[in-house]
Amino acid sequence: MKDDTRRHPLRHSNEDIEAATHTPDTPQTRAPAYRLAFADEDFLCRPELRPVRLQLELLKPELALDEAGVNSTIVLFGGARIPAPANKDSARTQTLADLSSYYDEARTFARLMTERSDGSENVIVTGGGPGVMEAGNRGALDAGGKSIGLNIVLPHEQAPNEYVTPELCFNFHYFAIRKMHFLMRAKAICVFPGGFGTLDEMFESLTLIQTGRMARVPFLLFGEKFWRDIINWEALSEAGTISAEDLELFQFVENAEDAIKAIDGWEGVGEKRGVIPGR
Repeated sequence: MKDDTRRHPLRHSNEDIEAATHTPDTPQTRAPAYRLAFADEDFLCRPELRPVRLQLELLKPELALDEAGVNSTIVLFGGARIPAPANKDSARTQTLADLSSYYDEARTFARLMTERSDGSENVIVTGGGPGVMEAGNRGALDAGGKSIGLNIVLPHEQAPNEYVTPELCFNFHYFAIRKMHFLMRAKAICVFPGGFGTLDEMFESLTLIQTGRMARVPFLLFGEKFWRDIINWEALSEAGTISAEDLELFQFVENAEDAIKAIDGWEGVGEKRGVIPGR
């Protein structure tokens, strides 16, 4: 965060947090009620404080990204289990091993996009984990650029991948706020093969665009065979549960070069910023 730029003479809250650690030890000062409300973890984690926690998770990354000068992003969604080609022999299934080529495509795509970035526009953002996410952050670093990681606390022990720019690496409790941050600055959305999490992110993004809750941006699905094997897109249209025009909201690509051509040639690209209305 930036240095203190307050325009008032009032005492800083950090000073009181520090001072409170040196108060006399009495039954009164040891009581939970005496803790400063904003420094009391037990209080902040109460169910009644959920609206406050939601606001904090929205605000903290927003301030940090603004202060880092990040104006727009290129979103990479994709599976955490997809291995790098060098590790494909350890994949739990042959399909995962075969999908390892998309690790390299994600890395190449992120590198090429970062080479075109000035550090403020089209910054790569991933979920900050392994697999395709790691490849995206790694590609940005290959180009000497910064990238964002939006990690989330999971039941099993995990950490962000080592390629995320440290000051742009965030941790979330709420999936909903995390997904909102993925899209608030999105200039393009690229979806690589993945599982439940990737499907959730893909369909929520498509729904926001379909319903006009988000500006239309280039929406690319890497690996046409994979996506057609697991989703019968035409059946949705034929059943009438989506319209035929909805199938034009996204485009299949196979490699990084195709993706960049698709972004550059996307109808309406650059006409309006891809943000959720109300930002």
